[in-house]
Amino acid sequence: MEGGAQYNPRTVEEVFRDFKGRRAGMIKALTTDVEEFYQQCDPEKENLCLYGFPSEQWEVNLPAEEVPPELPEPALGINFARDGMQEKDWLALVAVHSDAWLLSVAFYFGARFGFDKTDRKRLFNMINELPTIYEVVTGVAKKQVKDRSTISNHSNNKSKPNSKAGKYSKVHVKDEDDGFNEEGDEEHGDTLCGACGENYASDEFWICCDICERWFHGKCVKITPARAEHIKQYKCPSCSNKRSRP
Repeated sequence: MEGGAQYNPRTVEEVFRDFKGRRAGMIKALTTDVEEFYQQCDPEKENLCLYGFPSEQWEVNLPAEEVPPELPEPALGINFARDGMQEKDWLALVAVHSDAWLLSVAFYFGARFGFDKTDRKRLFNMINELPTIYEVVTGVAKKQVKDRSTISNHSNNKSKPNSKAGKYSKVHVKDEDDGFNEEGDEEHGDTLCGACGENYASDEFWICCDICERWFHGKCVKITPARAEHIKQYKCPSCSNKRSRP
């Protein structure tokens, strides 16, 4: 297991960078890599944990053997509940525990390296700017963006263009032929990728799932603009894997 012993962030910025890397890895496990994650969480195995690493990778493994461990440990035994719940409910449960673990690791570093009240507050505010893993996995983050967009639309009394151009998003490079105007870019500004949880950027290709209507970076779901041209109905990895489990 990669573990955290070799890397100890010492400043607020370093701890936040560590937090973002671990978070990205865990979001990947619960969204784009969900099929692989599901298979690895075999209820017949021993107590398993989901780990996220600063390198944006994830791993399902047994808990650390040393007591006390080098870092706080994630929730134990996530595999045991897998077959006793609806898949989306199980993933949401793992997401909640993953959020709790990320915070515990971040503030463990803060305590270890003597962050004062101001540092702790700054760290929390930086973390709080990101949607939680639970919000990304369940689509709550997208709903919040939609709600803010609706309020903004009413207050501005404007009719904004449909953000979903056909079955997939256009490449968002500003040129004369681009179907998205400045208002469209503004509307997309708060959109979060369903895989990595990062914000929309106008120079990146995005694609929208026709089932759950979440948006994704093309690179996160391995879809290129050329490939998207031939997709009649796009299903994100999570929706593609939603089938009856044995």
